Amino acid sequence: MDIKPGPLLENINSPADLKKLSKDQMLQVSEELRQFIIDVVSVHGGHFGASLGVVELTVALHYVFNTPYDQLVWDVGHQAYGHKILTGRRDNFVTNRKYQGLSGFPKRSESEYDTFGVGHSSTSISAALGMAMASHYKGEENRQHVAIIGDGAMTAGLAFEGMNHAGIEKSNLLIILNDNCMSIDPNVGALKEYLTDITTSHTFNEVRDGIWKGLGKLPGKNFSRQMAAKIEAGLKGIVSKSSNLFEALNLRYFGPIDGHNVIKLIDTLNDLRDIPGPKLLHIKTVKGKGYQLAEKDQTKWHAPGLFDKVTGEIFKKSFDTPQPIKYQDVFGHTIIELAEKNPAIMGITPAMPSGCSLKFMMEKMPERAFDVGICEQHAVTLSAGLATQGMRVFCNIYSSFMQRAYDMVVHDVAIQKLPVIFCLDRAGLVGEDGPTHHGCYDIAYLRCIPNMVVSAPMDEAELRNLMYTAQLEENMLPFSIRYPRGEGVMPQWRTPMEKIEIGKGRKIKDGEEIAILSFGHPGNFASAAIRELKADGINPAHYDMRFAKPLDEKLLHEVFSKFSKIITIEDGTIVGGFGSAILEFMNAHGYHAEVKIMGIPDRLVEHGTPKQLYAEIGLDAGAIAKNIREMLGIEVRVPVRVIG
Repeated sequence: MDIKPGPLLENINSPADLKKLSKDQMLQVSEELRQFIIDVVSVHGGHFGASLGVVELTVALHYVFNTPYDQLVWDVGHQAYGHKILTGRRDNFVTNRKYQGLSGFPKRSESEYDTFGVGHSSTSISAALGMAMASHYKGEENRQHVAIIGDGAMTAGLAFEGMNHAGIEKSNLLIILNDNCMSIDPNVGALKEYLTDITTSHTFNEVRDGIWKGLGKLPGKNFSRQMAAKIEAGLKGIVSKSSNLFEALNLRYFGPIDGHNVIKLIDTLNDLRDIPGPKLLHIKTVKGKGYQLAEKDQTKWHAPGLFDKVTGEIFKKSFDTPQPIKYQDVFGHTIIELAEKNPAIMGITPAMPSGCSLKFMMEKMPERAFDVGICEQHAVTLSAGLATQGMRVFCNIYSSFMQRAYDMVVHDVAIQKLPVIFCLDRAGLVGEDGPTHHGCYDIAYLRCIPNMVVSAPMDEAELRNLMYTAQLEENMLPFSIRYPRGEGVMPQWRTPMEKIEIGKGRKIKDGEEIAILSFGHPGNFASAAIRELKADGINPAHYDMRFAKPLDEKLLHEVFSKFSKIITIEDGTIVGGFGSAILEFMNAHGYHAEVKIMGIPDRLVEHGTPKQLYAEIGLDAGAIAKNIREMLGIEVRVPVRVIG
């Protein structure tokens, strides 16, 4: 499908082209940009609502500021589609998030306009402050630095740390708070209530705006502004009981203003660029603005996949036979089953109740399941605090996001030997979100921690069994369970739950000459490879190890006593991961074998479908079969193509 931009957007290849147009034409540019995003995402997929909500802001920023000399830092990056389109990537935007195409997030190697690579939330203020401080040091006092952060990302501790430091610096930093009451799910916490209080304080905003405009007409511009600032400060204490949070951190606060009024935004940004020092502009927006269905159901339309933009029908794959459900849904339904029998069970997630499916428990047991906002560190230490009081806490965090709470896992959970159960969703290669979201490292960074159990299910039944095992009273260790994004392999997944002995693997099948040791879901890739090899008379043994820590040493003694050729398979980094654990065992016990480690290589893997990426890194069934043939010295025959 040929997607054409509107007549103004068609001729905008850089912000310089945007600046050639009149301010009033920014209304049409905004409408054309919004429509182009809808057209492309409906056909090619991607994140949807966030970028629609900041169309006018994006246009205004590039119209007012001298980018890329003036530097824009987009928090998370879901909101940066319009930014990419206006900065020379319009014609390639159809490749967004596709294999070897544009990244779904700002990426420094992709464009000089992408000043900071992002993907995890709440980094923008600290990054932009660092840039501003460097500019101040170099004498670039006219250079502007803008951090665009959503109210969901503002809940994270890192954002407050950045603001706390920004308040004592003299650097030119503008923080734009994009307030739409959403991250992926609706925002939670006191900050949300605080922003609502500011937004609804019409008396204060109307009086302040009137004073600012009135004094602006008086002679002596600087005197008028100083007078306005003093009167404004006095008003804040009288009219709004909670309007001083940002200014208490020494940030000049402006707003809230309508984030969809592009003319007002342009005028405001022009004024703010002349005010030195750190400041914050609070704008109110609607996530999914301009597409009615996305405005009404913002969670559903965060990243809806492909859809008919006219009818709003989201296209789903159709199958003739029952299909497995997603691992996340197995977790979401299983924790309820367990909690109905064990009153000590609680669930915690940092802003991902829909993504990890804790939403089911939050709906059914709201007093026992909690979304704590984008606060991974808090989620872990909160879980530790609950565990000290006898609660059996399932703390569900994406593997990639768990990296943010590593100190808390070590200091607050493992050292105190608290039995928090970490369910690490999105383990392995997640697909189109790319390297900021791949769950590559958790096996390596968790298995080096004392007192930590590191496990992974090969299928849905094993996930249920591991969850059941982890919450038993006899288990008093921190316990991690990792599983991938997407569907499992069992249409009939609701199996009776059974206890698994911690550190106990299982033999999937016996075999000859070579053994496969798999960890987690990639065991299914191994099973597919074994089926492929059967036609050639090759019969590998297959062991599902279940645990990277503690290892099943009894099973490993059996393997190394019988086989001199071994392949390990995991969807984590080969550096320090499950395969490394097997080599450590071999060395410690004096075994000698040819061991091939298959996993995620020691490089950044870019974005694409999981199938494309596993093929690229050589971790699909075909690659496993190829490695087995090579280890056994069997020539890999390439079929001869007959042309004509």
